[in-house]
Amino acid sequence: MRSHGRYPFSALPDRPVWEWPNGARLAAYVAVNLEAFPFAEGLGVPLANPLPEPDVVNFGWRDWGNRVGVWYLLDALEAARIPVTALMNTAMLDLAPRVARAFLDRGDEFVGHGHSNAERQSDMDEASERAMILECRARLASFTGTPPRGWMGPWVAETHATPDLLAEAGFDYVMDWPHDDQPTWLSTRAGRLLALPYARPLNDLPALHGAKQEPRDWADALLETLAEMQRLSARFPLVFNLSLHPFLSGWPHRLVHLRRVLERLRAEHDAGRIWLAHAGALAVHARRVLG
Repeated sequence: MRSHGRYPFSALPDRPVWEWPNGARLAAYVAVNLEAFPFAEGLGVPLANPLPEPDVVNFGWRDWGNRVGVWYLLDALEAARIPVTALMNTAMLDLAPRVARAFLDRGDEFVGHGHSNAERQSDMDEASERAMILECRARLASFTGTPPRGWMGPWVAETHATPDLLAEAGFDYVMDWPHDDQPTWLSTRAGRLLALPYARPLNDLPALHGAKQEPRDWADALLETLAEMQRLSARFPLVFNLSLHPFLSGWPHRLVHLRRVLERLRAEHDAGRIWLAHAGALAVHARRVLG
């Protein structure tokens, strides 16, 4: 059977037990996908039935996320005092600089997310992928003053060389691999790269768009997942992740229920029952305890 060769099998009960900062066993982070799409070309999430290009309905729906939805979402994030891990297409720095500046002014962490979500790394050869990764890292470093430490590929799409290229470019962690609820090491030709838990069935894209969950049911499921992971974390240190897209979660009929989840995350953190932080802070701590 073919293997990726990036990590060995490891059963959760066989691993060492450790703690997150402040003695918490469950860490949590919230990621917001900030994405740009060119008009009438490339890939894009079809929120309505796709039409021949120019598909103004689907383009406009995604563009609404950057013009309107993200500001509604930021209002809820601010109210609950949620630190955000911003997954940033570098095209946003040109097409919607006001959005990028808003997250920078909040002190949020920026994670490399490719140039645009109209393209995928899996469609690139190694030289093109390397050039794209390096260009994105340099552009975000210039904008924020600090090179990004983390990477999430557009469409969560990798080539066989992606972890190698990320490690060679100086990244510390990647969020593409959904194989665990704990941070794990990936082997690369440039040394180890940390895989931070990210992909979840309850993130807004698979839940609200893919499974067509009702917003109230989605929020209830998130709260139930958080509570159950808190119980499970008495035995295992775990990561709870929530990933949001402004063109999905920013709609008021969804946001009113999402606020319940954000408020619970803040309350559990303030009570010392979970550790809520940027993804990069989770990666720093995990690298320390995993050795």
